[in-house]
Amino acid sequence: MQKKVFQLLVNNTSGVLSRITGLFSRRGYNIESITAGVTADPRFTRITIVTSGDSEILEQIEKQMAKLVDVRDIKELKPEESVYRELIMVKVRAAAEQRQSVIAVADIFRAKIIDVSAESLMIELTGNQQKLDAFISLLDGYEILELARTGIAGLGRGVENVTFIE
Repeated sequence: MQKKVFQLLVNNTSGVLSRITGLFSRRGYNIESITAGVTADPRFTRITIVTSGDSEILEQIEKQMAKLVDVRDIKELKPEESVYRELIMVKVRAAAEQRQSVIAVADIFRAKIIDVSAESLMIELTGNQQKLDAFISLLDGYEILELARTGIAGLGRGVENVTFIE
């Protein structure tokens, strides 16, 4: 099984995300992560999809997505030619005596403490998947109350692969 990251530039219309995810569910393909947001031009939305399969399935996924009416551009974001980031928010149970050690772990990863209560800390961290996984593994000795991950957002490096739509 291979993993691929696809970046789609689509028309910013209602139902476009539903049509894309419907394509995956109808054919039994799995979406490992999906992020979407409007671009600098409000007519378009950028969607980043991480999926996996053998090379034939991944090729079929790309071809099927390219056929959708609202899809204006589709690219594979190869790891060596792209930058990926993900956001994670973690709520950790931390009594007063544990708080400093949790903050020390957060500091090592340049994470931000974004909320503090009497019994917990909420931490925000941005980075690649390996960094976030390493952070979570270091929190293993603490009780994670809640965790939210955004999924990968990515862009290709440089200006060679920028898509301009008039």
